Amino acid sequence: MTEAPVTIDAMTGQLRALGVGAGGVLLVHTSFRAVRPVEGGPGGLIAALQAAVGPEGTLVMPSWTDRDDAPFDPAADRANTDLGVVADIFWRLPGVLRSDHPFAFAARGPKAAALLADPLPLPPHIPASPVGRVHDLDGQVLLLGVGHDADTTIHLAELIASVPYGVEHHVTVASAGGPARIAYRENDHCCRRFALVGDWLDARGLQRRGKVGHADALLARSRAVVAVATEALARDPLVFLHAPEDGCAECDAARASIAA
Repeated sequence: MTEAPVTIDAMTGQLRALGVGAGGVLLVHTSFRAVRPVEGGPGGLIAALQAAVGPEGTLVMPSWTDRDDAPFDPAADRANTDLGVVADIFWRLPGVLRSDHPFAFAARGPKAAALLADPLPLPPHIPASPVGRVHDLDGQVLLLGVGHDADTTIHLAELIASVPYGVEHHVTVASAGGPARIAYRENDHCCRRFALVGDWLDARGLQRRGKVGHADALLARSRAVVAVATEALARDPLVFLHAPEDGCAECDAARASIAA
């Protein structure tokens, strides 16, 4: 039997019951496939998110692309398909600001300009980045239909903890002489062990669980995510990497980078 669409008002109520604070900063990662069906489709979900934070709140979503070999055009380049349809629709809406660098986020609300003001962050989730600014502003992180493997705030924690691994990447930016390639080293791996952060938050009562639309939802403060992750990384800097015997190529590459 087909599930009934959840109304915008009902989703707003779900978000408030979950603990989304009016007037705050809310960073959202979502899979609309898990949320649907809802009134108004992806736009209806965005409307509910905006209503939950209210006119004094600021809504933030990832908005980067997957084009490493061409300069980023914030007015035209679609968001990476891995980020989902909600993120790709959000940056196109009236009043939404978008970073002018390829590791873009989009935001709407009173703090949007401040969140997106930093220049190109290398690697992408340093403190002087949109994710870092959400942390500075004591924002919340909302995961809708996705787990902590999609939680970019944990990458911020890795950088604060100075993890020893980093995989070589590049990005292309516009310059006076034409497109310029910039190499950088990123704390990159499969991210599946980021699920541990959810367990640590639950154990301390720092994470709320509920439903938004038809999706399982997780909500925590950015500072709580960083705190539990950096504590674990202080004990074991490789805690988020699969062991060599697990056969994870991405984590193996990260391990190999330590000796490189």
